[in-house]
Amino acid sequence: MTLTTTEHDFETLVEPLRRELLAHCYRMTGSLHDAEDVLQDAYLRAWRAFDRFEGRSSVRTWMYRITTNTCLTHLEGRSRRPLPTGLGAPAADPASEPREEHAVAWLEPLPDAVVWSGAPSDPAADVVTRDSVRLAFVAALQHLTAQQRAVLVLRDVLQWSAAEVADALDLTVAGVNSTLQRARAHVAKLDPDDAGALDDERRRRLLDAYVRAFESYDIGGIVALMAEDVVWEMPPYPGWYRGRDDVAALIGTWCPAKGPGALRLVPAAVNGQPAFGVYLLDPDGVHRAFQLAVLDVGAAGVQRVVVWFGVDHLTACGLPAELPPVVATT
Repeated sequence: MTLTTTEHDFETLVEPLRRELLAHCYRMTGSLHDAEDVLQDAYLRAWRAFDRFEGRSSVRTWMYRITTNTCLTHLEGRSRRPLPTGLGAPAADPASEPREEHAVAWLEPLPDAVVWSGAPSDPAADVVTRDSVRLAFVAALQHLTAQQRAVLVLRDVLQWSAAEVADALDLTVAGVNSTLQRARAHVAKLDPDDAGALDDERRRRLLDAYVRAFESYDIGGIVALMAEDVVWEMPPYPGWYRGRDDVAALIGTWCPAKGPGALRLVPAAVNGQPAFGVYLLDPDGVHRAFQLAVLDVGAAGVQRVVVWFGVDHLTACGLPAELPPVVATT
């Protein structure tokens, strides 16, 4: 198919923005699948309006305006996407069997490769910071109204002026400022700043030790790498767990792995954070995709683990559905 001049101009101008706009839609919706659908709608809206684009703003600003308003339309009447900790219930008892809850539309993970291509010329690499798609931040955004999300993201993530946000969202500058103040206060309570970041070498050693502990199924070794007040959550199970003792009890009681070699971990990158594809040994001797685990790590150790079950989450990160057998060495 041969593109017309207008189609070619449109694709040339807007296609380089796709990855950063997808990250924007993900922050707003909390779902990669919804973000992809919304972005497709936004591109269709932009294409239909392209002949009226007068260049009074940059193409990037114009596309963010269209995309943000498409997100707001999509979110009308929809419930937010929480993690289990966002449901408001106290920490669960690890002695009770976890029960799934599929009636909730849960927050979804975002594979890094969806946003960052790794190519030196990738525009998203200069625009989308890892901090702006962290799970804790995106989860906190889900507690805001759609308009509050839009205002906070446009002001604090994209660094737009209050006047630019007001123009994009058809608000007054005073309305933008008051909305931003409420949104910042709410997010600060849910996602406080972490003053205990690790340097790259210490983080690497911690993650290597985490893999060794899981693969040897050393529950004591696993929780020893965790902060005292570590949080463990695993949608679609609404129960969540706090503290080393409860996490140890949860793993020891309900994890289907029963000994060394039952689990294998493969590094992944999700939401700008360290993650692992976890593979469980089946009775036929094959390790198959079991769960995707995303970690928050800090000076106190592993501070939070969020786990999603199912092969789709691993394959979305470019990981295989099953692992080749381990070849014994002599």
